[in-house]
Amino acid sequence: MNQIDPNLLQLSFVKLTAEFPKRLTGLYMALCIDHAPLNQYLHHISKAESLHCLHCRNTEETIFHFLIICPQYQHKCHILINALGHKVMSIHFLLSSPKATPHLI
Repeated sequence: MNQIDPNLLQLSFVKLTAEFPKRLTGLYMALCIDHAPLNQYLHHISKAESLHCLHCRNTEETIFHFLIICPQYQHKCHILINALGHKVMSIHFLLSSPKATPHLI
């Protein structure tokens, strides 16, 4: 996920995000290119002291951790799993599937 997925910049991405407010489009794009404002990235750019999750002290706050693993957001993850099945465990699916995006946003 360190490089931009070429599919993101295709017309399908534009269609997918056309109805999003600009702020959500920006956050969605940040998730897709691994620049979400989570501690792992913020620490990398020297904007956070620690790269660890504030709720799970010894775990890096990655996109996967934030969306799937963190107990703080487990209820939201459960809702995603009920709506989309166990494909939710794939970050690629969550960030690139038109079926998943409305549930993610």
